[in-house]
Amino acid sequence: MIGLADSYHRRINYMRISVTDRCDLDCIYCSGRSAPHLSHDDILRYEEILRVVQAAAHLGVQKVRLTGGEPLARLHLSRLVEMLVRVEGIDEVSMTTNGTLLAHHAAELKAAGLKRVNVSLDTLKADRFQQITRGDKLRDVLNGIEVAREVGLNPVKLNMVALRDVNDDEILDFARKTVADGWHVRFIECMPFVSSTAEDNGVVATSEIISTIEQSLGKLIPCFPSSGNGPARYYQLPEATGTLGFIGAVTECFCTECNRFRLTADGGLRPCLLDDDEIDLKGPLRRGATIEELEQLILQAATLKQEQHHLAEEVVPAKRQMRQIGG
Repeated sequence: MIGLADSYHRRINYMRISVTDRCDLDCIYCSGRSAPHLSHDDILRYEEILRVVQAAAHLGVQKVRLTGGEPLARLHLSRLVEMLVRVEGIDEVSMTTNGTLLAHHAAELKAAGLKRVNVSLDTLKADRFQQITRGDKLRDVLNGIEVAREVGLNPVKLNMVALRDVNDDEILDFARKTVADGWHVRFIECMPFVSSTAEDNGVVATSEIISTIEQSLGKLIPCFPSSGNGPARYYQLPEATGTLGFIGAVTECFCTECNRFRLTADGGLRPCLLDDDEIDLKGPLRRGATIEELEQLILQAATLKQEQHHLAEEVVPAKRQMRQIGG
């Protein structure tokens, strides 16, 4: 294994892999109704994903997270997990899911070697869940969270995207869950994919969320995460066994600490979620590229990684919706 770094000397050791652009929900901030879905032949086969991970691991990638769309919408995902955990150099395979199918698959995923899951959950109210996701599946998600905890996919982290005048009145309800039920909650600023600016997406800044919590529930105590590879800042409330994380993707640029690539379901390797640059890996894979040739393409992608995103200048990705990238 050799070290992988970009032009700004940031070590890259983490890859997020979208296994499908399909999802059984249609969240209002992630909606891609105008974008056609990929055909079965367009998405990378599991064996192709494995070859990319083998090449990336040889360059220094150590952790992999499976995403979508909704990753559990792809059949036999546990088979891919089994393949990836065997790759030399890969220390952890995890997953981000909307949780609707998690109860059915948590045990087999754990047995296959999956370490932990993050579950996207933006409301605890059934009617609001339907408003945000256009699906009536809140009970399935809550059940999935409990089953995942029971089988040992811990820590289960809950990702809440706070939207102004939509669900921001539930911030305290989520925060209280870290005390009452030991939840690990992360508040994420809404990133402007669907509309053109952050303001249009109803961003609630992390600083405002922290202020809301501290005014009602007490001073937040900084703490270290029990696991994770991301940019969140972690805190605890007094007497809480769970944690509160804050990801200020819009108002707090954390690009200086970025350690990741993203692989789209159709084989585009993206150095940045919020930039349209990407390197095609599917074409070379299907032309029989060797591991060494894939490594060179990954190194090329590293040179494309920008110093930081440009959300402050209202420059947002234009070529793909969030579900097509795998956030």
